[in-house]
Amino acid sequence: MSQRQQPLSPTKRKPAYPICPGLRSYLAQYRRDVDLPVLYRDLMHFRESIPLNDVAGAPTLWESVMYDRHEMERLNAALCRLYALLRVQGDLSVMQHLYVDRIDYCTFGNSLPFRIRIVNSYNDNQDYFYVKKADASRVFGLELEHLLSPNRMNFLTNGETLVEEHVIGIPGDVFIDQWLHRGDLKPIRVAKELVKFNERCFLRLLGDMRAYNFVALVVPDFDEPTIRFRAMDFDQQSYSPRKNFYLPQFFPENRHLALFCLKHLNATTALQYQREEQTLIIQRADLIRQRLELLLEAMAGQELAPAGHIAELRASLAEHHQNPEFLVCSSMGDLVREQLATVRRNLKRPTRPGSGTGRDFAFKD
Repeated sequence: MSQRQQPLSPTKRKPAYPICPGLRSYLAQYRRDVDLPVLYRDLMHFRESIPLNDVAGAPTLWESVMYDRHEMERLNAALCRLYALLRVQGDLSVMQHLYVDRIDYCTFGNSLPFRIRIVNSYNDNQDYFYVKKADASRVFGLELEHLLSPNRMNFLTNGETLVEEHVIGIPGDVFIDQWLHRGDLKPIRVAKELVKFNERCFLRLLGDMRAYNFVALVVPDFDEPTIRFRAMDFDQQSYSPRKNFYLPQFFPENRHLALFCLKHLNATTALQYQREEQTLIIQRADLIRQRLELLLEAMAGQELAPAGHIAELRASLAEHHQNPEFLVCSSMGDLVREQLATVRRNLKRPTRPGSGTGRDFAFKD
């Protein structure tokens, strides 16, 4: 990294923010807030737990939890109904052959998730979903990802419970170690998708995208595989006061990705990919303008960070974009709205490396 922009260090655990009435009303309107057959607190009644190792036998941050027999019978039926709500709007007629194979619990992270492994008894195919403590930051992050990214996010809420589907992909740290320099992946395609991912995170202010918080999805194409990077952790949506916290390029864990992009892209090409992603984001925003505005209104009325964080971030963004409009923003929702408005204005005029977005290359050493 440059002397002026040092790598980011880990931060203290972010506090959880309860879902405010404005966000709750939005979620109900768009069928995200529904009655659930099992809640987070129901899963806390496990009798014992054992450490869970990965396929190589190495310890993980997860523990498998066990319940009394009668409690497990009740949970199995309730969790299958919950899975049906998540996948097929509650139609149990196509879910009778499913059963809960394992429930895991993780004390690492803000949401203290339970991971449910559900199995098809006909063919042993398995799927996962998560039951977590609801946090307004994470809910806003999930919904912004759903609206402004190429990825759809399937989740439900009720009270203090958040249910999410599993995000499929290769964890970013595993991708760096085992996939980044594989010969069957075209380096330019990988670098392009990294630039676009970097841009998506920054424009909607999704923070803490170090390597283990996002995944790489390998997509076969007719001539060669391509890659898409997508977030899987949304706890740090619009919380940090530091601008660079919303740019994955600056995390030490992502250094190899930054150097990879620096090697395979020049400034002009990187700016092209930035502009492509900005254009796509604004096009998505235009298609769901009313829904997005309702979400940003709820976000503006919800506490998501201390006032000092907002003040520091708006000053940094005002300087970054050379736009004093950021200085009148009083909430994280206002800052996200102004980010999108600034990009919209920039797209209407020609740009060149070193202007427009305020950075001439998406990744720098």
